[in-house]
Amino acid sequence: MDLRFGDGMPTDEERAAVDALLGPPESSWAGADRGGTDTADLRWARGGREARDRRDQLLPALHALNDRVGWISEGALDYVCRRLTVPPAEAYGVATFYAMFSVRPRPATVLHVCTDLACTTAGADELSAAVAARLGPENGVRIERSPCLGLCERAPAALVIRAGASARPAFEDEAVQAESGGPGAAAPGDGKGRRGRPTHATAVCAPATPDTAVHAATSPESAPTEPAAHTAAPQTGNPALTPTAPTTRPTPPTPLILLRRIGTTDPTSLDDYRAHGGCTALRRAFALGPAGVIREVTDAGLVGRGGAAFPTGRKWQATAAQPDHPHYLVCNADESEPGTFKDRVLMEGDPYALVEAMTIAAYATGAHRGHLYLRGEYPRALARLTHAVRQARTRGLLGDDVLGQGYAFDIEIRRGAGAYICGEETALFNSIEGHRGEPRSKPPFPVEKGLFGKPTVENNVETLVNVLPILTMGAEAYAAIGTPASTGPKLFCVSGTVARPGVYELPFGATLGELLALAGVRGNLHAVLLGGAAGGFVRPDELDIPLTFEGTLEAGTTLGSGVVMAFDDTVPLPRLLLRIAEFFRDESCGQCVPCRVGTVRQEEALHRIVDRTGADAAPDIALLREVGRAMRDASICGLGQTAWNAVESAIDRLGAYR
Repeated sequence: MDLRFGDGMPTDEERAAVDALLGPPESSWAGADRGGTDTADLRWARGGREARDRRDQLLPALHALNDRVGWISEGALDYVCRRLTVPPAEAYGVATFYAMFSVRPRPATVLHVCTDLACTTAGADELSAAVAARLGPENGVRIERSPCLGLCERAPAALVIRAGASARPAFEDEAVQAESGGPGAAAPGDGKGRRGRPTHATAVCAPATPDTAVHAATSPESAPTEPAAHTAAPQTGNPALTPTAPTTRPTPPTPLILLRRIGTTDPTSLDDYRAHGGCTALRRAFALGPAGVIREVTDAGLVGRGGAAFPTGRKWQATAAQPDHPHYLVCNADESEPGTFKDRVLMEGDPYALVEAMTIAAYATGAHRGHLYLRGEYPRALARLTHAVRQARTRGLLGDDVLGQGYAFDIEIRRGAGAYICGEETALFNSIEGHRGEPRSKPPFPVEKGLFGKPTVENNVETLVNVLPILTMGAEAYAAIGTPASTGPKLFCVSGTVARPGVYELPFGATLGELLALAGVRGNLHAVLLGGAAGGFVRPDELDIPLTFEGTLEAGTTLGSGVVMAFDDTVPLPRLLLRIAEFFRDESCGQCVPCRVGTVRQEEALHRIVDRTGADAAPDIALLREVGRAMRDASICGLGQTAWNAVESAIDRLGAYR
C-alpha cells in the first residue's frame, strides 16, 4: 500500500458494509458516485475536517468489512480511507496489525483452533491436524492456529466465525440476540439484523473433538449450545467449595462476593439483576458524591487486578483532579493472557454489574463517556453486554440523566481484533483511536493525557466489579477481607491438569495449595505456572505460597492477573516453553528493538535446545539469559519486559534442560 489511493474499487457488498456503519457518503471526495450533475462537487473537497475527527471509526469499519465479506480487499480499504481521510498506508498498517483480519482472499468461514498452553496440554495439536485432514479451502473453511481463546476451562477450544451468514450463534437465545443486535442477531426470515445488515455467525466449540469442530465449521448455526457462564465457576451452588479466609486473620469463611450472581440471576434481565442487589451501589455513590466514592475506594485498599496492582483510588483521584476536559473512562476487557478467562465469566454471567461499576467509576472521575474495549474472540460477551447497555439506556441507568440525578454517562463497546499487546493501556488507546495498537512512551501518564489526549482512567473488568461490594458493604468491611496489604476477594483462573477447572473466588492470602485443593489436581503435579505466559513457574513443594501480591513477590514469582495453570509429569516442559516463546514472538508489536529482536532470538534458542539437555544446552541458556536481561531492561512495555520470566523460572526453579 502507498500514501496514494489505488485503482481498486469496492464491491457493492463492501460499500454497503461500510455505509451501514458510517452512513452514506455526502461527497464524491468521500467515495460517493461521481456520475451526478453537481459539477461543483468535483472541484473542491467537503467534509474533510469532520471525517478526520472520525478516525476512531477505522477499527469498527474494518470489523464491518470482515464480518460481511470475511476479508479486507484493497478496494474496500481504499473506500474506508476515503470516507475517513486516512492515508492508505496507515490503514493498511492497522488492518495487518490484528490477527483476526486478513488483507488476502480467504473463505468466508474461519475455524480458529486454540493452540496455547491449556489447549496444547489437552491435545490441541492433534485436534488441529485431525480437522485439517478433513477440512480445507476446498470445503470453504480456513483453519487457523490461534493463541488463547479464553476458554481454558474447556480445553481444547475452537471458535468458528462465518462472514455474511444469516444464522445466529448457536449459544444465544433468539430473543436476546434480536434485542441486542449482537453477532448473529437476526429478524425472522430475512437473514438480517434490525438495521437491515446481513449478520455473521459464530460458534464456540469447547471442549472440541474433530467431529464437533468439523460440524461447527460447516454448520455453525446448528452447533451444540454453549454451556451457561456459571459452569466455568465451580463454586457457584457448591457449598463444599466455599472459599475460606486466610488462617492468619481471625475472619470467618467468606461467601462469594464477585461471583454471587453467576448462575443465580438471569444475565439478560435487568429486573432480575435489581432483585439480587443490583443498582444499590450506584445509588450509594450518588449519595456519597464523587469525592466520597473515591475516598471509599481508597480506604478499602483496592488495587488493580490486571497484574500491576496500582492503587485504584489514587488513579481515580489523579484523573478527577485534572483541569483538562473531557475526562474518559476505559474498561479494559481485552484479557488475552494465556490462561485468563475471569473477565469473560463476569461479562457473560453478570453483565449489568459491569455497566453499573463503569457508571460509578465515571461519576467519581468526572467522565461522561466510557469505552468498553472487548476481546474480539468473545462473541457471547459481546451479545450480553450489547443487550445490557441497551437495556440500561432504555431504563435510565445510562444516558443524559442517570437515575434522575442530573448526571450524563454512556458506554460505547469497541471490539478488539486479536492483539495481545492491546491489553497494555496505551496500546488500547491507540487501537480505539484508529491507530496501530502500539504502546506509548510514559510520561505523560494516562491520567494526564490518555484517550484522545485527555485525562483517562483505565481499569479492567475485575477491578471495576470490585467497586460494587466496596460501596454496598463499606470500605472497612471490604478491607477486613484478605490481608492488610492485599484486601478483598480475588478471582483465580485455574486450568491445566485439574479435575474442576474454572474461575475461583478466594480472599487474598489463601495459599496456592488451598486453591489447587478446590480444583483437584490430577496425576503427579510437576509444575504450576502463576500469572500466565508472562508469569513464572513454581515447584510442587512450594504450594504454601500465599496468593497475595506481596506474598508471591517475596517467593520470587508473580501473581499477575490470577492465572494458575497446573501441569502433571506427562506434560513435556521444553515444548511448553517453546510455545510461550512463540506466543511472545507473534504478539510483539515490533515497535522497540529489544522486544522485536529479543523474542525472535529467544524462540530460536529454545528451538535449538528443545530436545537437548546438560552441557549441550549450556551455550544457548547463557544466550537466553543475556537476551532476557536486555528485554527486561530496555523494552518499552510489559510484553518485552516479561517475555523471559516463564523461561527463566523454568530453568532456575524447575531445572529445565538439565
